[in-house]
Amino acid sequence: MSKTARAAQAAQVEAPQNGRVVKLALVGAGAAVVALVIAMIAGGAASPRIIPGLPDQGAFTRWGLPLAKLAMDAAGVLTVGALLAAAILLPNDKGLLGKSALGYVKAASWIALVWAGAAAATMVFSLSEALGMPVADVLGGDELTSFASQVSQGISLTLVVLFSVAIALFARGAITAGTAGGLLVLALATMLPPALTGHSSSSPNHDLATTGVAVHLVVLALWVGGLGVLCAHALRRQPHLEIATARFSALALWCFIGVGLSGLFSVLARLSAVSELFTSAYGLLLVAKTVAFALLGAVGWWHRKRTLPLLAAGGSGTFLRFAAGEIVVMFAAVGLAVALSRTAPPPAVLPVDRAFEVLGYTMPPEISPANLASLWWFDLFSGTLVALLAGLYLAGVVRLARRGDSWSKGRTAAWFTGVLILLIATQSGVARYAKVLFSAHMAEHMTLSMMVPIFLVLGAPVTLALRALRPAARRGDRGPREWLTTILHSRFVRVIAHPAIATAIFIVSTYALYFTPLFAAAMEEHLGHIVMTMHFLLSGCLFFWVIIGVDPAPYRLPHVARLILLFVTMPFHAFFGIALMSMTTVLASEWYDQLGRTWGASAIEDQQTGGAIAWGFGEIPTLIVLLALAFQWWRHDDRGARRADRRADAAAARDGGSGDAQLDAYNEYLAKLNRRDGAE
Repeated sequence: MSKTARAAQAAQVEAPQNGRVVKLALVGAGAAVVALVIAMIAGGAASPRIIPGLPDQGAFTRWGLPLAKLAMDAAGVLTVGALLAAAILLPNDKGLLGKSALGYVKAASWIALVWAGAAAATMVFSLSEALGMPVADVLGGDELTSFASQVSQGISLTLVVLFSVAIALFARGAITAGTAGGLLVLALATMLPPALTGHSSSSPNHDLATTGVAVHLVVLALWVGGLGVLCAHALRRQPHLEIATARFSALALWCFIGVGLSGLFSVLARLSAVSELFTSAYGLLLVAKTVAFALLGAVGWWHRKRTLPLLAAGGSGTFLRFAAGEIVVMFAAVGLAVALSRTAPPPAVLPVDRAFEVLGYTMPPEISPANLASLWWFDLFSGTLVALLAGLYLAGVVRLARRGDSWSKGRTAAWFTGVLILLIATQSGVARYAKVLFSAHMAEHMTLSMMVPIFLVLGAPVTLALRALRPAARRGDRGPREWLTTILHSRFVRVIAHPAIATAIFIVSTYALYFTPLFAAAMEEHLGHIVMTMHFLLSGCLFFWVIIGVDPAPYRLPHVARLILLFVTMPFHAFFGIALMSMTTVLASEWYDQLGRTWGASAIEDQQTGGAIAWGFGEIPTLIVLLALAFQWWRHDDRGARRADRRADAAAARDGGSGDAQLDAYNEYLAKLNRRDGAE
């Protein structure tokens, strides 16, 4: 049979399969649209009150905006799902994507273009709504450019357009699992900007609401997108369905937990009373979404208990029926989510306080040791980070113990010491005052970048993970252990882990943050606080990994070079502190002025106190690092001496003598001298 005939035969086989995929996509889209329409009508967003004399954008924008947002969210979710299947769910051969995975990467490229187009349409409709102008007038004016580059909502949609186009372009040439994984991370990041400028950013507790929405979107995109592509994979009768389904099942359980917890925190941030769930349109939509979420959990449980064993035995009919039903419910939930974003939360009775508006809590009383110890403030992002760091490390230690392997108690103690310090720095009164006082912010910064990383690095988490994680079941495939190894050996890690680069990041980034407008911009947004927290932690961990790291690293400096690098680096923090103490202008003055603080030192005096903290803080971390470095140096020499002794003993047993070649030669020399003296 010729190649043309075989291609024609394959096309005839694939046509019905692709037709079933299209039908499922249409059913899911229809469920999402129906849920959106019903929810908008029930919530009142479909027929808002129009006040005569005020501008009205018209029914086209009123319905076009939620439909465009629905298309944007759906395209984003499917892009994430396609990249998830290619990078993680489907097996690969030593990092190279298989035929099915390559197909999903190419599909992600086309879907990402739809994502960009839907985001552009959402931008136009959003501006139309904001200005109260018809779409035709918006397109004919100059306001769109200003909206896309100067307004936070427009900037977020511009980022979606740019990032989704980048995904579409890079996905065209992706052939490795590493590239697909990088595009997956970019796609998840692209889901976030529009949500961070919606109701969450204007919520009374906007910190909790913003982080809750971010976590909610990421896990929901993985869950919905992964299941959608998995159904398409089953309908097209592609290979490795049982492997992809088993992997997705484990991921879906954590996604279910993440969606539930993040949704709960989002509700707590927006509703002031339980009764508002049943007395407001926003609350009723939340109840409907919760019912859909519970139904999805029940279907997922059924999958794990009943259909996965049948699928492993070769029967895919039951799996397809339940998965298709789950897809319909999921996309209906997406439609409810879009309608929810178009519905205003119940009005909250808030104190007339500018500090409360920007902080999410009232101005704390004058700082004191008692207030620092008692005024704890729950931050969802940092709390989640602490829970993950503690839980994953403990799980690794427990797995080694169950296997009969030992793990250093000192490393465990170091890790949990770092986690405890991180908890105190981000959840106690220190975190609450860090947004009010520059001195408290600097104390938190120094703790996150110079204290916490030391103990985390000494905990050797990568070594623990490499010992605790099991190799991939299929030879040449990538499981969590293989992904970790690949990342460690990647070109990116080799570049940033170079001692010169790591040191430059640790030093230069501090000066770049505070002596440029970056600090003022970061203080204005909760996202900026998250970015600063992660930067302090990661840059500190990177630097101290080079100095006292226990985990495998691309470069290993001699202990003398590590000591020199430490002493060369630490004075730069002292210079930074002196520079702050010498300044006569207040950093991020607009942020601190709007808080209306009436107690304590002036802003410039407090900034000088922060400089003094930066100047003097480095002594304790330096002492800890010196002790750790001295201990590691001694251990290194001791192990070297013991290895030399073992080699000498082996040589002595094999050849006779002491086993030390130099010592034997010297003894032989002395023996010759004795014999010569005796002959004389």
